[in-house]
Amino acid sequence: MNEVGRRARELYAQGERLHEAAGALCADHARALDAVRAAHAPLRDALVAEELRTIPLARLKDVTEGRLRLGAVEAGGFGSVGAVYEASRHALRQIPGVGAQTADQALAAARQLARAVEETVSVRIDVEHPEPRTTALVTALYRLVEAGPELPRAVATAERYASRLAELLPALRPATGRLRLAFAGSRRREAARAAAVELRALTAEAAETEVALRLAQATADLLREPASEIEPWVDFEVRSAEYYSWLAEICAGPADVAAAEGFMPSEVAERVRAQPLDDTHRRVSLRGYQAFGARFALAQRRVVLGDEMGLGKTVQAVAVLAHLAAEGHAHFLVVCPAGVLINWTREIGARSTLRALPVHGPDRQDAYAEWRERGGVAVTTFDVLHTLPAPDGRGEARPAPGLLVVDEAHYVKNPATRRARSVAAWTDACDRVLFLTGTPMENRVEEFRTLVRHLRPELVPEIRDSDAAAGPQVFRKAVAPAYLRRNQRDVLTELPALIQVDEWEEFSAADRDAYRAAVTEGNFMAMRRAAYADPEKSAKLQRLRELVTEAAANGLKVVVFSYFRSVLETVRQTLGEALGDGRGQVLGPISGSVSAARRQRLVDDFTAADGHAVLLCQIEAGGVGLNLQAASVVVLCEPQVKPTLEHQAVARAHRMGQVRAVQVHRLLVTDSVDERLLRILANKNRLFDAYARRSDTAEATPDAVDVSDDGLARRIVEEEQRRLAGDQSVTTGGSSSSS
Repeated sequence: MNEVGRRARELYAQGERLHEAAGALCADHARALDAVRAAHAPLRDALVAEELRTIPLARLKDVTEGRLRLGAVEAGGFGSVGAVYEASRHALRQIPGVGAQTADQALAAARQLARAVEETVSVRIDVEHPEPRTTALVTALYRLVEAGPELPRAVATAERYASRLAELLPALRPATGRLRLAFAGSRRREAARAAAVELRALTAEAAETEVALRLAQATADLLREPASEIEPWVDFEVRSAEYYSWLAEICAGPADVAAAEGFMPSEVAERVRAQPLDDTHRRVSLRGYQAFGARFALAQRRVVLGDEMGLGKTVQAVAVLAHLAAEGHAHFLVVCPAGVLINWTREIGARSTLRALPVHGPDRQDAYAEWRERGGVAVTTFDVLHTLPAPDGRGEARPAPGLLVVDEAHYVKNPATRRARSVAAWTDACDRVLFLTGTPMENRVEEFRTLVRHLRPELVPEIRDSDAAAGPQVFRKAVAPAYLRRNQRDVLTELPALIQVDEWEEFSAADRDAYRAAVTEGNFMAMRRAAYADPEKSAKLQRLRELVTEAAANGLKVVVFSYFRSVLETVRQTLGEALGDGRGQVLGPISGSVSAARRQRLVDDFTAADGHAVLLCQIEAGGVGLNLQAASVVVLCEPQVKPTLEHQAVARAHRMGQVRAVQVHRLLVTDSVDERLLRILANKNRLFDAYARRSDTAEATPDAVDVSDDGLARRIVEEEQRRLAGDQSVTTGGSSSSS
C-alpha cells in the first residue's frame, strides 16, 4: 500500500508541475491579449468619437423612429451625435426644456449609433506619427509577434493539458495517502485508479514531446521585454502584416463575413467553414479571410483563387500545402512565371517547414529526379513544365503531386498555347489543383470559362452569358464551387491611404513633332513614347524629376513603371544625372529579359537601400509576382492599354505589409494618345470591375468587355489622324514593338 501511495504521489507531483506550467502560459497569454485590448480601446474610442462628431444630431431621430424631440437639445448647443454621446445625463438635464425621459432617450440613441460606428472603424498604426497610445499598442503586439508562430500551437497545447489535468488531479488525489484512500468510497477509489492510468499516459506523452520545455519557452518569449521603446516600431515596419494579423484576431469587431468569404452562397461557405486546417507545418499565422481561402481550396479540391493583388494568395497556397503535408502527402508542384520562381522558393521556406526545390535552368532534369525521389515542393516555370515527364495517374512510377499550384494562371487562358497544353496534362492527372490569379477575366468572361474548363469542366455549361448579363452577383453564384475572390477594400481595412494623381502635361515642341510623325505613320507604340523623344525638354521627364527629387528629400522609395524599355533607359539616364550627388540610387530596369535571380536581387537591393532609392520596372515584368512594399511612391510613365496592368503594378506596393500611404502619379499629356486611351478605357475598366471584382453593375454583357488591344490601337490612331489632319482619314498599319 505504501509503495502504491508513493507512486501515486510522484505521479500527482508530475501532473501538478505540468498543470502549473500549462496554467502559467495560459495566464500569461491571456494577459498579453488583455494588454492589446487595453491599448487598442482608447484608439478605437477616439475614432468612434471623431466619426460621431460628423453625424448630424437629426440622426438620433432615425434611431428612435422619429419619437425623440431634439429642438431643445439643439437649442442648447448640441449639434452632433458626438456632442450628445460625450455628454452626461446631468449635463443634458441642465438644458431648458429637456426632461429626464428626453435625456435618457437621447443618450441611449447616441450609444446605439456609437456601437454601430464601432463595428466600422479600424485602427491604423501610423509609423510616420508615433505617439504614446499607438506606441503602447505596438509594444503590446510586439510580445505576441516576437513569440513567433509557435505561440498559438503552444497555447493550444497548454489549454488542452490544463483542461485535462484539472479533471485528473482531483480524481487522483485520494490515492496519494492511505487515510484519504481509506475514507474514499469505492466509486472514488475506482475513479482514482482510472485517473492514474490516464495521467501516467499523459505525462509520458508530455515527456516524449518535451511539452514542459515548449511551454516554458513560450512563457519566456511572451514575457520578454523589448530592448527599447523604439524596437517594437522598427520591428513593426519590417513585419507589419503579422502585427495587423494579431490585431485583427484579438480586437476585430463583427467582421464583414460576406466580404471575407467572397460573397459566396451559404451552402458552399458552410462546407468550407467545416473544413479543418492543420498548421503543423506552417510557420505563419493567417488572417481570417486567408484561412477561409485555404479551406476553400481544400474543401473544393480544384479551384481558382482570384483574390485581388496584395491579399496573400501565395501564403494561402502555402497553408494548403502545409495541411496536405500533415495528412501525409510528400510531393507538390508549383508552376509560375520565371520572374517569381525565386520568390516562391523563398516564401515556401519562410512560411512552412516544407522543402522547396527549384526545377529550372540547365540542371532541371536532375532537380526533377531528386524531387521525385525525396519529395518536397518542386517549383518550376511554364516554359520548363512541358519538358518534365508528366504523371502517369496514380501509378508508382510517376504518381501525381498531392497538389498542383499554378500561379498567374491567366497565362494559360489560351488553350492553343504550349504552356496551356502542358498545364492541362498535369491538371488532368492531379486530384487537387489550385489556380492563382488576380485577373482571371482580364478582357472577357470567356477567358474565365477556359480556366474553369481546366478544373471543373462540368461547371462550364453553368457559366452562361445570361448569368454575366444579369450582373456580377448572379455570375458569382454560378461559379462559386470553383472560384473565390476578395478585394483589398473589403478585407484589408488597415491599409494606408492610396493617393492617385493624374499629372497632366503638354508636349514640348520637339515631342510634339515626334508625336505628329508617329500619328502620320500610324505607329501606335511610337505615339505612346513620343513624350520622351527629347529628354532635355520633355515635360513628362521634368515632372518625373520633380517627383523623384521630392521623394528623395523625404527619404521615400520610388518605383517607376513603363511599358517600354527605351523609356526606362531614358528615365535611367535622366535620373542618374539628377541624383548624381549621392541623394539616392537608381536600380534596374527590371524587364522581361532580366533573369529571375537578377530580378530578385534588384528588389532586395531596393528594399535594403538606406533611405531614398528608385527602381525602374517594365510594367509587364515588374507588375507580376514581385513584392514592392518598400516603395511609397509609384510613377506610371504612360497609361496602359489593359486596365489590369496598372492595377497590378500599383498593388505591388499598396498591399498587405505596407505601412505608409502610397502615392501613385500617372504622367499624361493633353491632346494626345494618353487622353484618347483614358477615355476609351474608362468604360472597359468599369466593366472589368463589375465582373473580375465585386460591383452592382448589372447592365453589361461579357462581349462588351472584349476590347482587343489591336482594335483599340487602330481606333485611337484613326481618331488622332483625323484630328491632326483636319478630319482627313489616313489608312495605315500600326506597330506594336515594346522596345
